[in-house]
Amino acid sequence: MSALRIGTRASALAMTQSGTVAAALGGELVPIVSEGDRSTESLASLGGTGVFAAALREALLAGEVDAVVHSFKDLPTAPMPGLVIAAVPKRADARDALCARDGLTLEQLPEGARVGTGSPRRRAQLAAKRPDLVLADIRGNVDTRLSRVVAAAERSSVPELVEGRALDAVVLAAAGLARLGRLDAVTEYFDIDFWPTAPAQGALAVETREGETHLAARIDHRASRLAAEAERGVLARLEAGCAAPIGAHAFVEDGMLFLSARVYRPDGTERLTSSHAAYIDDGDLGAIAVRVADDLLAAGAADLAPLGGRPIEES
Repeated sequence: MSALRIGTRASALAMTQSGTVAAALGGELVPIVSEGDRSTESLASLGGTGVFAAALREALLAGEVDAVVHSFKDLPTAPMPGLVIAAVPKRADARDALCARDGLTLEQLPEGARVGTGSPRRRAQLAAKRPDLVLADIRGNVDTRLSRVVAAAERSSVPELVEGRALDAVVLAAAGLARLGRLDAVTEYFDIDFWPTAPAQGALAVETREGETHLAARIDHRASRLAAEAERGVLARLEAGCAAPIGAHAFVEDGMLFLSARVYRPDGTERLTSSHAAYIDDGDLGAIAVRVADDLLAAGAADLAPLGGRPIEES
């Protein structure tokens, strides 16, 4: 029997995280370059998170690979006809991390410090915590982003490095840094209860064609799947795209699923939060995401952020 062909984006991070799936399934990686990998435009201008998934899904539907690995947060919430999520492996650290010059924390950054992020959610969170910061929109792989964080000594010795490029810090996903062996760059981890991250951040999704879930089902981690799907359920109900500053966090404990989500005004000046819990054996866990999202909509979330969802009219 030939080895399982596992499609992956060709970036260093994607190859590394997909490699763990390939090792667990006894498969071989097939790198696929997406439009999102080729372009340096902002994620919103490229059409959102689905830009990273499209090429992988096309290869899977065409039979060029047997399964594909996504960062779960990169997948559109709408299902893809003919494809299913066969497995969500055990989730990595879902937190965001600050990587700052000279070992600084967010509170220690000087007034007017330049912090890089391409995420509307992170921009809103940073602005809420430190409205004095100058926020720079950046893209690129992890090493490229980290290379723009320049120490104070370098700034004084190479002043031209500062012009339009040097940053005091960047905010990145802790999971990606860990997978690349770059946790040495972290100067602060943000508490997820106060700094919720993108729905499904830190989780991977292994996608197969319908009827072929057996190819990857053995590495499915139920608690990770339930948490990630609940977070993404909020995103789906809010009809929110990549431009919406939304954070969510879910976890399973003592037989219950706990879910919290937060919507920010893009400039960080306002936020709304909703939390609910349900027993995981009570049936339709999708209802908890709907309750959280509808609470947010009823409280006016659509007036804070670019959302398509609206509260359900009571009869």
